[in-house]
Amino acid sequence: MSTIRVAWGTGTGPTEMSSYDAALADANLHNYNLVSVSSVIPADAEVEAVGTAPDLGPAGERLTVVEARATRAGPGHVSAALGWSQSEEGPGLFYEAAGETDPEAVAERVRTGLAAGRELREWTFTDERVETASIDAEAGVYASAVVMAVYGESEPIC
Repeated sequence: MSTIRVAWGTGTGPTEMSSYDAALADANLHNYNLVSVSSVIPADAEVEAVGTAPDLGPAGERLTVVEARATRAGPGHVSAALGWSQSEEGPGLFYEAAGETDPEAVAERVRTGLAAGRELREWTFTDERVETASIDAEAGVYASAVVMAVYGESEPIC
């Protein structure tokens, strides 16, 4: 059985990219090349909320992720949320949302998306969970919030 780890972080910096890098560092995902996929959880996967990711392999390798990401210049607030729901049969769904709003609002958007996604499938779902990250951006800096589902461990990129 493979493990999908859900990690989250926030960060600030003088540019959009530096604040995103700081948020990735907060989640311990800053040393990887991230490849985004859509939203299906494989039947044999276990989803584990970890907050901060463990060491997932050598720096520079590829990680497969589902990503919720929000970035803005201050002053203001950003939030990101990622939720998941698995079926009795094994497969499941991730849904993500992000924006310049509070964590409760993005979490509710994720729950709405999960409900719609469940309606499209003939699976019997057993659970639902949502994780959020949020941060205030001060004037003159950028802030980012990320929540990511990381599939397995890193793989060589070339």
